[in-house]
Amino acid sequence: MDLADQDILHDIVKKCVNGDRKAQKELYKKYYSKMMNVCYRYSKNSADAEDLLQDGFVKVFTNLSRYDFNGSLEGWIRRIMVNTAIDFYRKNKNIYFVDEEGDYTLETSKVESADQIYSQFGVDIIMAAIQELSPVYKTVFNMYVIDGYKHKEIAEQLDISEGTSKSNLAKAKNNLREILNNIEKIHYDE
Repeated sequence: MDLADQDILHDIVKKCVNGDRKAQKELYKKYYSKMMNVCYRYSKNSADAEDLLQDGFVKVFTNLSRYDFNGSLEGWIRRIMVNTAIDFYRKNKNIYFVDEEGDYTLETSKVESADQIYSQFGVDIIMAAIQELSPVYKTVFNMYVIDGYKHKEIAEQLDISEGTSKSNLAKAKNNLREILNNIEKIHYDE
């Protein structure tokens, strides 16, 4: 982002903090698409993603006065969206994490071959496959693989053990590999 864009963004943020609805709408429109993608990755469907997005932007506008312009505004907003999604799933009573003693051992060759499988598909197909994961697996997968959280951070955020986080990630990767293998078989059989 060049200096002129930074100045414009700084001005928009100041106006938002002062309650300028036009500036809030402008900021919302600027980040809507990217943040909707973040919310969709963590949700079961588009309606849940829209709810997460709205809740996230309420938090953004409520806390925007705390943004200190150290780091990107997009990254700051993204973190709020991810945390909003995590809070939603933490409060959802229908989610059960696989216990760390669960059977999650994967053969190393299977895990390594997963990378080869992922490289065969486009982003749209992989994102659709991620959507097919259970909410638990999808949340841990997104946090670890896409958003860069460490297992310790995931455990703290979701109030689970690190072992459970690792177990859920392993199962998510295994399930994702199976989903993509099935897609590959369908295309091969055609």
